[in-house]
Amino acid sequence: MSEKETILKVDHLSMFFGKGQYVKKAVNDVSFDVKKGEVFGLVGESGCGKTTTGRTIIKLYEATAGSVYFNGTRIVAGIGGYLDEIKATKSKMRELKQNGGSAEEIKACEETIKELKTEISKAKADNKHADKKLVTKIQMIYQDPIASLDPRMTVREIIAEGLRIQGVRDKKYIDEQVYQVLETVGLVREHAGRYPHEFSGGQRQRIGIARSIIMKPELIIADEPISALDVSIRAQVINLLNDLRQSMGLSILFIAHDLSVVKYFSDRIGVMYFGNLVELADSDELFKHPLHPYTRSLLSAIPIPDPETEKNRIRVRYNPLTDHEKTDEEPELREVCPGHMVRCTLKEFKNYQELVKQ
Repeated sequence: MSEKETILKVDHLSMFFGKGQYVKKAVNDVSFDVKKGEVFGLVGESGCGKTTTGRTIIKLYEATAGSVYFNGTRIVAGIGGYLDEIKATKSKMRELKQNGGSAEEIKACEETIKELKTEISKAKADNKHADKKLVTKIQMIYQDPIASLDPRMTVREIIAEGLRIQGVRDKKYIDEQVYQVLETVGLVREHAGRYPHEFSGGQRQRIGIARSIIMKPELIIADEPISALDVSIRAQVINLLNDLRQSMGLSILFIAHDLSVVKYFSDRIGVMYFGNLVELADSDELFKHPLHPYTRSLLSAIPIPDPETEKNRIRVRYNPLTDHEKTDEEPELREVCPGHMVRCTLKEFKNYQELVKQ
């Protein structure tokens, strides 16, 4: 796929909570892109930063550092990285002055600080003046269908809320749009006058999907949309999302921890661990040739629907302290083979390349 087909680009995105010694790196320097019309799966254990990544992309959280581009326009710009660089450059400049550094070195530091301040100004301007209509082309489906629906609002009011926020006042037009999306997601017009508590979990999630597609989005962030549903209902919701993807030309960022579902539904998969993206590859490639030890651990945990095989299945356990050699080198995301990225050190990278050749 060419660069022109990219709808969403996440560039070195970080989201930290807290300050100083109490800082928690929920998302740490994560980069990936989503192509037009594809489903990009983001998987990992609970607490690894999947949901925080999705919420930061859609601007529910203010990014600490990094950028998010949607259709080529920067909609999220964190300034924390620039501030850290300014702090480090000022510290270096003080050392140069104390140790008799040359005028050229000091001037270079001053120029660097000036350039970083310019970047901060640009980031603040992009955050403030991001096209709101463009941002509404990204919609989110939440994990808990009942918690994401206001119990005091009717289904009609819930689904139509986005249209009203955008300034639509034609009641007849709003009702037509609400009825249309209700039928699209498998509900009926009569449901528009009811309240969320009158529906089952699967129906509530359909209401949440209807609320997102009424805005005619180009990208949907589906945050574990099936994890709170019964197994029998999960397939229906996945098939509904697949149908919407085909009929509306949607791109989907699918966040989940059920790898069997992700394999079925996703074109490419990114694996997250402890706030970092540790592996990224096509769905088939990832399942055939998992390279990172954490990915192999995740895949070994997938239940097998056969009693004898399941009884003898050996679970691979991941221990970051023993599964990687001790080194001062900071691991980074490297392309082991075309389209297959792994977060590793240079030595691990060479080992992975040899492993792929076998």
